[in-house]
Amino acid sequence: MNKAAGMELKGKPVSASRSEMSEVVLPAQTNALGKLLGGHVMHLVDIAAAMAACRHSNSYVVTASVDSIDFRNAVNLGEIVILKSQVNRVFTTSMEIGVEVFSENVLTGERKHTTSAFVTFVSIDEKTRQPKPVRPLIVKTAEEKKRFAEAAARREARLELRARNQKSDAEIKSKK
Repeated sequence: MNKAAGMELKGKPVSASRSEMSEVVLPAQTNALGKLLGGHVMHLVDIAAAMAACRHSNSYVVTASVDSIDFRNAVNLGEIVILKSQVNRVFTTSMEIGVEVFSENVLTGERKHTTSAFVTFVSIDEKTRQPKPVRPLIVKTAEEKKRFAEAAARREARLELRARNQKSDAEIKSKK
């Protein structure tokens, strides 16, 4: 269990972090083809992910990384964009959040899965503004256990890439 100030933090189930938000796609948020701007989708993903991270950690959070964001289908002007997020895994001071984005045609009710993303947040102490331990995640269902395991693999890949980039940066600096 993660500890804070000598105390063990009580775990929370995945369900406690689940968040959902939606909005209508308006002209100011679209490109010349009437499609929701990718940058706006990324903005909404960050907000939905932050809501799940805050709900789980009961603290301020900051975005640490976006492992991937996959755009599958466009969201059209006038459609409703729906974002669903949940904590996939907790590490010491960080959490991976999964976000799925859907579009809904208001005339037909048809829904399409448009985007998936994995975002890592760090929990921040409200007084010191430093990273702080995050309460454990309680996984119950087979799907939650699958997401939990996959998050560990993504974290390992992310840390390996960070180490390679730091090594490359150091090599470049030494040649100057």
